[in-house]
Amino acid sequence: MLHRCGWEGEAPDYVAYHDTEWGVPEHDPRALWEKLILDGFQAGLSWITILRKRDAFRAAFAGFDPEVVAGWGEADVQRLLADPGIVRHRGKIEATITNARAYLEVNAEMGFDKFLWKYVDGAPLQTNFDSRDLVPPKTKLSEQVSKDLRARGFKFVGPTIVYAFMEATGLVNDHVTPCFRHAECAAMGGPK
Repeated sequence: MLHRCGWEGEAPDYVAYHDTEWGVPEHDPRALWEKLILDGFQAGLSWITILRKRDAFRAAFAGFDPEVVAGWGEADVQRLLADPGIVRHRGKIEATITNARAYLEVNAEMGFDKFLWKYVDGAPLQTNFDSRDLVPPKTKLSEQVSKDLRARGFKFVGPTIVYAFMEATGLVNDHVTPCFRHAECAAMGGPK
């Protein structure tokens, strides 16, 4: 029997997410933006809620195409507020539109992936927690990344959201050491 982190529970979709996606170093700028947006929507909710609505989010937000979303306005906000497939929260929806515009600026300037990966010198931070109880909800680094994102116009990117995002995208490997994915994700690290 495989040892896992313990947060993924027993739901097959949650286990699959843990076993195949969470903690894998992500370098695609659009995929990073999508995950940042989804982590923002997760604030105050459980990740399984967002995971189960991910396909509906992708449909509602034009496949998370920031060039499309950046051009949206109030009519689109109203359309999304009426969509039962997603989390209908005006602030988070409006933040997604704002974040699309901020993403386009950062991506044009230096690449969104390069902007994020510079914080870890291009290689995932490797933690060695043997229990989820030891994993912090945020770090000084996530506070800095959050501050820098907000300075560039991003919304719903507080330090706790940013740390969850960093874990999900492999900027930090927070699989606990007894988890079979800890070593696998560590082996995926290294500069790109």
